[in-house]
Amino acid sequence: MITDIQKAIAGEKLDGWLFFNFLHRDPVSDRILNLDQYRINSRPWYYLVPAEGKPVRICHAVEPGSLEALPGTLHIYNNRESLSDLLSGYTEKFGVKWGAQYSRELTTVSTLDYGTALLLEDAGMKLYSSAGLIQRLSGLLDADGIKSHEDASAELYDIVSIVWSRIIEHFTSVKESSKPLLERDIQQLILDEFEVRNMITEHLPIVACGVNSGNPHYAPEEHNNPITADSVLQLDIWAKFDRPGSIFADISWLGWTGSAVPDKIETMFSAVTAARDRCAAFIDEKLASGDEVSGFDADRETRKVLIENGYEELIKHRTGHGIDVNVHGSGAGLDSVEFPDRRLLLEGSCFSIEPGLYSPAFGMRTEIDAYIRDGRLIISGPGPQTEILTIQN
Repeated sequence: MITDIQKAIAGEKLDGWLFFNFLHRDPVSDRILNLDQYRINSRPWYYLVPAEGKPVRICHAVEPGSLEALPGTLHIYNNRESLSDLLSGYTEKFGVKWGAQYSRELTTVSTLDYGTALLLEDAGMKLYSSAGLIQRLSGLLDADGIKSHEDASAELYDIVSIVWSRIIEHFTSVKESSKPLLERDIQQLILDEFEVRNMITEHLPIVACGVNSGNPHYAPEEHNNPITADSVLQLDIWAKFDRPGSIFADISWLGWTGSAVPDKIETMFSAVTAARDRCAAFIDEKLASGDEVSGFDADRETRKVLIENGYEELIKHRTGHGIDVNVHGSGAGLDSVEFPDRRLLLEGSCFSIEPGLYSPAFGMRTEIDAYIRDGRLIISGPGPQTEILTIQN
C-alpha cells in the first residue's frame, strides 16, 4: 500500500501526502489506509507519507493506537504545541509540498476543515489538493478492472434489450394493453435481471416516462406512474458483479413508446448523440496526437455542440463522472461547470459520457462508458445508441 501511495505522490510531483481524521469525517483516508471506520476517533490523528522514506504516525495520548495497523514511526502528542512542533519538524525533513483532502472545486474529496488547514500551513506545509493522488491510487483501472467493467457493460446492454422487448410486448399485445404497465414494473424487471446475473447496484435504476424524463434523477420508487403510449421513456441503469474489486458499468438509453418519433424529439436526440460522439472523438484525437486532455476540456467541447444547436438553457448537468468500484468513482469526471475537474484523463481512466437535455415536457440523455487503454479511447460495450428505440425496433 505505501509503495502505491508513494508512486502516486511521485506522479503528482509532491513531497508527501498527509492523511488526517477526526470523528471519521474523512472516509477517503479510512478507505485508502484500510482503517476501521467504526474504531473510536475522538482525537485527531495524522499520517504522513513522504515521497521517499518511512511514514510517520502522529496520535494523541488518549488514543495512541489509532494507527497501529499502519507502518511508520510513532509520535504521541497531548497538546497543540507538541503537535505543531512535530508537524514542523517533518516539514523541514521531507519538504513543504503536501497533498491533503481538500479542493476548491471537487467537494467530494474536500473533507479537511479550515482550522486544521491553517495548523498545517503554520507548520510550514504548502497544501495541494489530493484529488490527483486519489485518482492515481484508486481511480485508474488495470487489465483486470477493464475486463470486469467490459463484462458488466455487456450485461447491461443485454438487459436493455430484454426491457425493450417487454415494452414492445405491452404495447403490441391486445391482452397486455388493457393492463397498465408501471415504471416500477420495469424497474423491478431490471432489478430481477441484476439478481439473475449476480450483479449489484448502488441506487435503484431510473425508468422515467414522459414529463418524468425531464428530471435527471427521477426516482420511480417514490411514485408509481404508468408508462403511457407515444411518450419518451428514459432508462438509466448501472451495476457491477457482486464480487470484490468489481467495476461498475453505467448506461442510459432512450425510447419512444410508439411507432413514429416526433421531429422535435428526433432533432433533440440528434444533438445529444452528436455531443456524445464529439466528446469521444475529441478525447481520442488529443490522445492520438500525444496531447494531454482533462475532464474539464472534454466537458467544454461537449457543451459546445449542444449550445451551437440552441439548447444551452436545457443543459442541467456535467458530461460524465469517473467509474471504478463505485459508480461515481475516484477518477476524473467530465465537468467544467458543476465540480470543475482539471485532472488529466490518464491511462486506465474510466468514465461515463452522458450529455443530456431537459425541458419541462420531457428530457433525454444517451450514456456510454469509455476508458483509456494503450493511449487511446475505448468505448465499452457493444456500441452507443444511434437511434431512438420504438415499439417497432
